[in-house]
Amino acid sequence: MYRKLNNLAARPTMTMTTDTRPRAYDADADADATSARFAWAITGSGHGLAESLDIAATLLPYVDLFLSRAAEEVLPLYRIELAQLKQRFRVFRDNSASAVPVGMLYDETRYHTVVVAPATSNTVAKCAFGISDTLPTNMFAQAGKLGIPGIVFACDTQPVVITKSPLDWVELRPRNIELDNVERLRQIDHSRVVCSPAELRAALDARLAETRMSSCASA
Repeated sequence: MYRKLNNLAARPTMTMTTDTRPRAYDADADADATSARFAWAITGSGHGLAESLDIAATLLPYVDLFLSRAAEEVLPLYRIELAQLKQRFRVFRDNSASAVPVGMLYDETRYHTVVVAPATSNTVAKCAFGISDTLPTNMFAQAGKLGIPGIVFACDTQPVVITKSPLDWVELRPRNIELDNVERLRQIDHSRVVCSPAELRAALDARLAETRMSSCASA
């Protein structure tokens, strides 16, 4: 259920605000390019999309993007082109039936955390019930089986959600089943659910602190 909003007092922008100058990805040029990093999966959600990408950019060069097919369809609707992302990030696409990029999680030196941000209610439901049939859901499932922490920025977490559609701002009212699935996801092993860009940033900061402590302990 949704209601179109025409006269919001304040309308947050959806432009990417974090250093939007083009940056061609070159793994050989990045310092410590082989260091463990974040695997960041993007689904077909427009809610929180620009904000999530802004936050991901602050982790460069220690983050790679993994796009679902739905994400590739939605990105241009929000004026974010795949070529633009490839200038800044290493990007993996959902173009194989077996989600081949998931295999990189088996190299324990490559990724220390899987992030799904933003996550549609469809993705949240699949993750909560153990269904893995897209690149993001496969990444999440395999990470859990390997004991790799996962952070999920769920979109439908409140009774009322104000979000930006490709055309205008709308008011969404998630159903009980969407809200229940968020709670189910909170119970999944090695999973942390966040509900806003601020919570996402805090979860990433906490995870970075954990990885630094682990590195110091093993040194």
